Amino acid sequence: MTPSDTPRSPNPESPAGQRQHHWQQVYESRPSDQLSWFQTAPTLSLSLIRSSGIPLSGRIIDVGGGSSNLIDHLFTTGYRSLTVLDISENALAQSKQRLGPAASQINWIVADILAWNPEQHFDLWHDRAVFHFLTQPEDRQLYVTALKAALPPEGTAIIATFALDGPERCSGLPVRRYSPQTLAAELGNEFTLIETATEDHPTPSGAIQHFVYCRFQRRP
Repeated sequence: MTPSDTPRSPNPESPAGQRQHHWQQVYESRPSDQLSWFQTAPTLSLSLIRSSGIPLSGRIIDVGGGSSNLIDHLFTTGYRSLTVLDISENALAQSKQRLGPAASQINWIVADILAWNPEQHFDLWHDRAVFHFLTQPEDRQLYVTALKAALPPEGTAIIATFALDGPERCSGLPVRRYSPQTLAAELGNEFTLIETATEDHPTPSGAIQHFVYCRFQRRP
């Protein structure tokens, strides 16, 4: 699998350019293990991926994967058709450095999910903590459009957001909080809610963030 080329950067004055600048700065400002969403082991994500029944040959994309070590765990488990997409090149560079030689076997995409046109289908879409940053309806619709373009019928989508009692802001930005039902409504009737779980995530600073995880299957 050949790592993707870095696409042309957006106009820095555009909304996409501002989003990219923000996340580039976030990953330059602190080590990954000091960022609020850091997890030593992404236990719940891994559990839901296993529950999906996806084989080791399955194609998995981690949307907004940044410097998350989910991809390390998946690679160690034996998955080889792995893609990580993030708006921040800095974040992906940290993951590549951490993985060492194994990074050459991962497909890395620097892109804004709101403007991304997938070139292939994936069997499983994973997103922990991207969707809740989309506070505008039109941005959520663009996300769902990308999801539908990437995920074929019967494909799996695992999306984690702040729960209804989660934080109202993160990384200096406002967020939207969800229940499983309101998240399902955002995706629409092409997706069936299969499984839900909650997580009390301890941040490196000692705070607790309440997450809700949902596993969906796209209808045939």
